[in-house]
Amino acid sequence: MRDWRSALVSPSGTMRDAVAAMSESGWQIALVADASGRLLGVLTDGDIRRALLHGRELASPIAEVMNPSPVTMPAGSSSAAVKATMSRDLLHFVPLIDAEGRVTGIATIDDLVGEQERPNPVVIMAGGLGKRLHPLTENYPKPMLHVGDRPILETIVTSFADQGFRDIHLAVNFRSDIVESHFGDGSRFGVRITYIREPRPLGTAGALSLLDPKPELPVIVMNGDLLTRMSCDALLEFHARSAADATMVVREASFDLPFGVVTVEGASIVQIAEKPQRTYLVNAGIYVISPGLLRSIPADEYLDMPALFDGAISDGRKTVAFPLHEYWIDIGRLEELERAQAEWNQ
Repeated sequence: MRDWRSALVSPSGTMRDAVAAMSESGWQIALVADASGRLLGVLTDGDIRRALLHGRELASPIAEVMNPSPVTMPAGSSSAAVKATMSRDLLHFVPLIDAEGRVTGIATIDDLVGEQERPNPVVIMAGGLGKRLHPLTENYPKPMLHVGDRPILETIVTSFADQGFRDIHLAVNFRSDIVESHFGDGSRFGVRITYIREPRPLGTAGALSLLDPKPELPVIVMNGDLLTRMSCDALLEFHARSAADATMVVREASFDLPFGVVTVEGASIVQIAEKPQRTYLVNAGIYVISPGLLRSIPADEYLDMPALFDGAISDGRKTVAFPLHEYWIDIGRLEELERAQAEWNQ
């Protein structure tokens, strides 16, 4: 049983403290309360991602980004009343408070209606050659390399299963026999696995043209060499609230320039920044694609996700970025594999 107290944070804390509380509690909400436990506001996973998109940093004060007027319910409210409020306001979590405004618990939709199966299909790209990891991948698919006591791809599949996703499609090519013999029909992992067998590499978007029948719900697409603790439920909610045709998960990447950067106006030097750090949002290799855009993907043609997004933007479709603040690692090189093996199960 999760303890709601682990979701409490101080108003003097930072967004990073809220993220840590969400990670500890397992909920996508932090309760901002004073020393007496009186609720001052809430900060949800969505609030944090919107703040990041607007240029806030995880070091930003909670008080500047929290919702100071959240929907709450009195302690002791009936399940029916709480469920009606959550349905009306499309909420997954509602703080419960006493007559003095002190937090007494959190009502969650999963507690009220049971953990729900997520009907959205999931496509995991598991057909890459992994050349940068030779010789480990000369005769072995990269997603089947082990981190901890099981293959990377098994960790990804079980993570989706734990979040309620059952309809899993594995896009395979190189040494597909190893992948298929390990996973079979997926029943051993509590999911239904079908295989997208590429006759030749079609790219991270082109392989989606082989889905048959075409999904009627948004599809989550993920590279098969990633490990992350991101909530895919939060990703789908963000995609739906954005009314997006395509959502790309992005993360911050910082680079130290080894030179002094000189800013000039005409011939005059106005500033010298010695070895500055530059931060960019980069593609994290996880996407949500809505059915309409998916149906536009040409059959049997190579197409990568960036090209699909570029085409969608040119066509006037809505594409949005979902900022990632959870753990993430792309296992593309030996040093990243070794780092994942050291970090993942800590």
